[in-house]
Amino acid sequence: MADGPIVRRVGEDALLVELDSAERVAALYTLLTARRAELPAITEIVPAARTVLLDGVADRRALARLLAGWAVPEHPPAEGPLVEIPTRYDGADLAEVAARWGVSAEAAVRIHSAPEYRVAFCGFAPGFGYLTGLPAGYEVPRRATPRSSVPAGSVALAGPYTGVYPRSSPGGWQLLGRTAAALWDLGREPAALLAPGVRVRFTPVARHG
Repeated sequence: MADGPIVRRVGEDALLVELDSAERVAALYTLLTARRAELPAITEIVPAARTVLLDGVADRRALARLLAGWAVPEHPPAEGPLVEIPTRYDGADLAEVAARWGVSAEAAVRIHSAPEYRVAFCGFAPGFGYLTGLPAGYEVPRRATPRSSVPAGSVALAGPYTGVYPRSSPGGWQLLGRTAAALWDLGREPAALLAPGVRVRFTPVARHG
């Protein structure tokens, strides 16, 4: 177990919890959601890359004392629901990513589709999740020149994260493939397919399928 988190007051009724890794952020988020009934009332829990924002806190002093004494695990438990995302690996940057990794395009597909990922946090656009789980050493930089339009459903990499564009938008991530899965659907409850804590697997489908 690691040392306790750093807890700071933000605004009138919020706390910002700072941690040293995305894995510990995910672990704290899991703890908070599991033990929420034991805590002073909280309106919203929002994880990010290295922080967790607790908004609408009824008793900040009590909650800050409690959190400061928590020992947050180095890794979150694999307890979230599993979502499988069928992916056609024919992205415009697949060959370039494979070359960076020093492997063939087919091997790059196997590398990317082998892990079980986890949604660390959401942002950028409604339904966009930042997924951790890519093995160490396979990080890739964002494109030097972002695209003016990335198709909806594009499966992409940037740094240590994998993500899926929920709608067409500008973007600078490296495109590996695409999926027909609806990442954001206002007619569905919840609208977002991916939420913090959800486990994700990318399932390759035939390019002609």
